[in-house]
Amino acid sequence: MDLLDFKRLKSGTDVRGVAVGDAITLTDQAVTSITRAFIVWLSKKYKKSSFKIAVGHDSRISAQRILNCVKEGVLSSGSDLIYTGLSSTPSMFILLKKSDFGCDASIMITASHLPYDRNGLKFFTPEGGLDGKDIDEILKIASEGKFLTGEGNFSQRSYIDEYSAILVRTVRDACGCSRPLGGKKIIVDAGNGAGGFFAQKVLKPLGADTEGSQFLEPDGYFPNHIPNPEDGQAIDSLAAAVVKNKADLGIIFDTDVDRAGAVDCDGKEINRNRLIALVSAILMREKKGAIVTDSVTSDGLTLFIQELGGSHIRYKRGYKNVIDKCKELNASGIYSPLAIETSGHAAFIDNYFLDDGAYLITKLLICLSSLEDEKLTGLIATLPEPVESAEVRISFNDDCDFRKEGNTVIEDLKACALSASCLTLADVNYEGARINFGKDCGDGWTLVRMSVHDPVMPINFESNTKGGNKIMAKWLLNFLSKYSFLNTQNLKNFIQ
Repeated sequence: MDLLDFKRLKSGTDVRGVAVGDAITLTDQAVTSITRAFIVWLSKKYKKSSFKIAVGHDSRISAQRILNCVKEGVLSSGSDLIYTGLSSTPSMFILLKKSDFGCDASIMITASHLPYDRNGLKFFTPEGGLDGKDIDEILKIASEGKFLTGEGNFSQRSYIDEYSAILVRTVRDACGCSRPLGGKKIIVDAGNGAGGFFAQKVLKPLGADTEGSQFLEPDGYFPNHIPNPEDGQAIDSLAAAVVKNKADLGIIFDTDVDRAGAVDCDGKEINRNRLIALVSAILMREKKGAIVTDSVTSDGLTLFIQELGGSHIRYKRGYKNVIDKCKELNASGIYSPLAIETSGHAAFIDNYFLDDGAYLITKLLICLSSLEDEKLTGLIATLPEPVESAEVRISFNDDCDFRKEGNTVIEDLKACALSASCLTLADVNYEGARINFGKDCGDGWTLVRMSVHDPVMPINFESNTKGGNKIMAKWLLNFLSKYSFLNTQNLKNFIQ
């Protein structure tokens, strides 16, 4: 494989590709070479030649094949491998910080929320997850094929029990008792991913009744619904289970548990802006500060956080981007306890700025335990919410330079918005074009941006008036129709 082939496997700060079927891109050779390149990268970083590497995976059907390749890559490079079995992505980092495993780094085999036929690799050192530049360097090393050699040792040891115990202790310490969830019914929907452990190993020791939890068994085909807190079908399934079982709270994780969402006792979803608002309300009780989010959050959320005494800072999409911005603020003396994306990636200052869905849920559990008759969503009763919200994704023709052409469209759109009578550009915006539409031409806003990973242009809409989203979409379709390299059919379908 040459460098270009390896680069095609880069997905932000991870490696991802097709791992099942006739069009596999995450081949045995690719996985083994990238793993060996990671060992070389570590040797350059830490100035030594052998390491102890922890490796875990989620429930995907290709996990065993990928594990075998990672195992070959680590052992043939002269490093040792500890296999942790079914794991969550956050646990593979916490293992480096709070265990006696003695590992220098870890690898998680996962493709997060992507379809069952995908898989990938995520790398950690004790300093945190790797960034995009690190992945670039590893892929370059892989393409050159100059690796360390040796004979390492293989062993097995699960970490999920120890990780769960840390979560249990976090809740107990905050609540001041051993079973703070006694009398509460809380159900978990793991979507057949890696999050099923949470019901048995976290909620039950805290006293919760978890009867009615669903899809806890790992199944890499994800037969019931996509394990994704943003997916409508998944949320609807959990909401129905909450109402049927008269639960106090429903919890949903993505495949590898680095994201989470929830449903309240009435079956109403707590995700996206509502989840950010709820966690912000909880944190602002402790200490006022700045909440960093991605760029697609609502204007109502900004007002809500400000009324709590905090500040809201929108930044670029990509969980690593919002985390880095949050770290930057704290380093400059501005207290910022949380970096969170609308997708459910949440990283707290008191948890190494690790995006951990299970830790996010502990914050909700601590708050829930203190409530008697009040619902969790009572804390966000004053959150201004739009009448309509939607996301439409349009694509590029295969033969165009989508990054270059997409940026051209966005700059043209900004220029057009500056000259249009009923439009204004947002005062602060870190990516794409966020445009405010006047009361008579949509009564809301739209954000046109480039996807972090894919040749796609997502368009987010929010309106304070019924039918406002379609008014804005019609204006936008008229503007975008002049670009022959764009496929606007999804936008047309949305309008119809």
